[in-house]
Amino acid sequence: VQLQASGGGLVQAGGSLRLSCAASGRTFSGDGMGWFRQAPGKEREFVAGISWNGGSTSYADSVKGRFIISRDNAKNTVYLQMNSLNVEDTAVYYCAATYLSGSIYPPVKYTYWGQGTQVTVSS
Repeated sequence: VQLQASGGGLVQAGGSLRLSCAASGRTFSGDGMGWFRQAPGKEREFVAGISWNGGSTSYADSVKGRFIISRDNAKNTVYLQMNSLNVEDTAVYYCAATYLSGSIYPPVKYTYWGQGTQVTVSS
């Protein structure tokens, strides 16, 4: 079972990036999915989550209105569209899957984790 995150990179403040997380090894169509991030010297924090059918989404206050999480269960893939990026968004972004079906849980509830993709926002 593997989650492969991609789409990170270097972008100027105000720019956009779209992260993808492709799952393989089993279907995740019944699982809640989430994006977390970890900046240097900081704890891993929740960014966004989506329920098993996309009917419910959750966002950290710091990204609400700028980021959009979505999923395509036919492709076993979850996305994170990040707009109006600022330097505080610089971090390694991780996707994660939980056996639970909702949109937000503590990190310990997520069973599968991707390898992370670096997002760097320059001023």
